[in-house]
Amino acid sequence: MFPRPIQQASPGFRTGYQLFLPIALLIWLLPLLAIFMTSVRPGGDITAGNVFGWPSQWQILDNYAAVFQQSKAMTYLWNSVKITIPTVIIAVSLSCLTGYALSAYRFRWAVPLFFLFVAGNFVPFQILMVPVRDFSVRTGLYDTITGLVLFHAAFQTGFCTLFMRNFMKALPFELIESARIEGVSEIKIFWHIVLPLVRPAIAALAVLIFTFIWNDYFWAVVLINGDDLLPVTAGVRSLNGQFVNQWHLVSAASLLAALPPVLMFFAMQKHFIAGLTLGASKG
Repeated sequence: MFPRPIQQASPGFRTGYQLFLPIALLIWLLPLLAIFMTSVRPGGDITAGNVFGWPSQWQILDNYAAVFQQSKAMTYLWNSVKITIPTVIIAVSLSCLTGYALSAYRFRWAVPLFFLFVAGNFVPFQILMVPVRDFSVRTGLYDTITGLVLFHAAFQTGFCTLFMRNFMKALPFELIESARIEGVSEIKIFWHIVLPLVRPAIAALAVLIFTFIWNDYFWAVVLINGDDLLPVTAGVRSLNGQFVNQWHLVSAASLLAALPPVLMFFAMQKHFIAGLTLGASKG
């Protein structure tokens, strides 16, 4: 059963909805607004206790320029790119293959294997910290970009497989059967028939995984030791000194780190929404 559209609700309910929606949106945006106000105020305001008040001086250019001058911000951003892009490509590519195999092939272990992929999503990743770190040290992957990419791809493939398998399962199986009858190879069926039909789903999945990996902090701290290999989410902490916390610069760096996922979403918004609503209606 789906919720009734707001246009079909009573006039009183629609009025309450229109009044409540801006309030809810403002409450949701308050933390982001607070971070922005902190990023444009001088550090003396925070020391003096002026955390939520009007800035005594607007230092937009000074604070954001100081992020690049007092830290390796460009290095951290480039490390995030080197970690995120290969991970998205590997995880999405593998999930397309596994999703197609689990949805198009009828074999005995298809459902148990699918449940195995799903079960991996319910394991709290915090309990894997010690064994994953020990394994990375023994295999020489500790403190390397390659190791972080491989572990991210391994952890994300389960969710990606669940995502892609469900979309491919909704495709008309008659298309694949008719292509097989015509003698089309499985590779061509996958490449020329299945992938074009699930392109919106692939775009939506790429946006989600890009956001997950770019915003990761936990595994970056666990698997990276050198300062030169940190992604931007973990690198912004270098702006805080041993005795002084420069929260205005940390806030500015945090907003800069949040820009790529936001830009990625708006660039892929059309495909993202299409992918999430794919198969939601019939006819």
